[in-house]
Amino acid sequence: MTEEKPAPGFAVLSWMPVAVMAVVAGADVVAGPSVGLLPLVSLGPAFSGLVGGWRRTALIGAVALLLCVALGLYDGLFEERRGFTAMASVAGVTGVGIAAAVTRSRSEAELASVRSIAEVAQRVLLRPVPRTAGPLQAAVSYTSAVAEARIGGDLYEMVASPHGIRAIVGDVQGKGLAAVETAAVVLGAFREAAHEEPDLVGLGERLERSLGRELEGEKFVTAVLAEIGSDHAVVFLNYGHPAPMVVRRDGVVDFPQPLAYSLPLGLGAHGGDGPKPYRVDFAPGEQLLLYTDGVTEARDADGGFYPLGDRGDLLGEPDAARALEALREDLVRHVAGPLHDDAAMLLLRYHGHGEGKSVLIG
Repeated sequence: MTEEKPAPGFAVLSWMPVAVMAVVAGADVVAGPSVGLLPLVSLGPAFSGLVGGWRRTALIGAVALLLCVALGLYDGLFEERRGFTAMASVAGVTGVGIAAAVTRSRSEAELASVRSIAEVAQRVLLRPVPRTAGPLQAAVSYTSAVAEARIGGDLYEMVASPHGIRAIVGDVQGKGLAAVETAAVVLGAFREAAHEEPDLVGLGERLERSLGRELEGEKFVTAVLAEIGSDHAVVFLNYGHPAPMVVRRDGVVDFPQPLAYSLPLGLGAHGGDGPKPYRVDFAPGEQLLLYTDGVTEARDADGGFYPLGDRGDLLGEPDAARALEALREDLVRHVAGPLHDDAAMLLLRYHGHGEGKSVLIG
């Protein structure tokens, strides 16, 4: 990992205390003692306390105090109280600057610790998907709507089970830690049940039961489950989630819809039939994109939604990871700013012949 270079703006701010003291000293020499510029020397440690560490602030304060003494002697201000008043001003501002620098350093250390914990949580909750699984090449993308956030309520996973390669992409209602906790419940249940349940309906019922034990009130999770076997087809089970996108070999984009719309996960207790699985052809050379509504509901400056169906050509890159990154960059350009919602995408590319009962190849 390469060390990050300070931003040019930060370099300018770091030299600001020295520049301010130099300007004040020059102006004081030119204008003379009658103008009363000497207390402005305290601006040096004041600026240093905003951008520098406490040691640098103390050093700038000491330099400012010496400069104040020198200018006071030059102007003859110590024959009256003005020189001592200026020294007291510099000393007081330096003390406040040191306290501000210490407080800011502690806050930055706490923020760095929180970021580190978030990165560990992301690796545990949203594990990297394998680059290949049998005949499939896979890639994943997660773009948070919050600049400092690493994880949120969107979720994804892919496993190779005895019943085929199974994947899930979902979106938890709400934000914050509660959404992350719910995502952890869904992913934990999926990772276990994907190996045990013989069909997607049973897998979905396991997820529903797990959420029923954890969720309260009207919280829910939209999700789409996918199963790719050895028969050149993919089976979907859709819980109120945006329809998957399939890119055919000739570039035609298709959004296979469920036979009937169903309630999201977590709302099964409200009655109604669960989702019915539906089957779609999926052959070598074709691609499957599972995504959350943060992709299709991303708006540009004019309020226009992201035209995902018109972007199938961006997935033409031979490498799946680079192809998905090109799509993500296009999404960010469309919004021209931070996303209003998290956006997760899982790309599965059928790159060759193989058995559905696959072994992950790192």
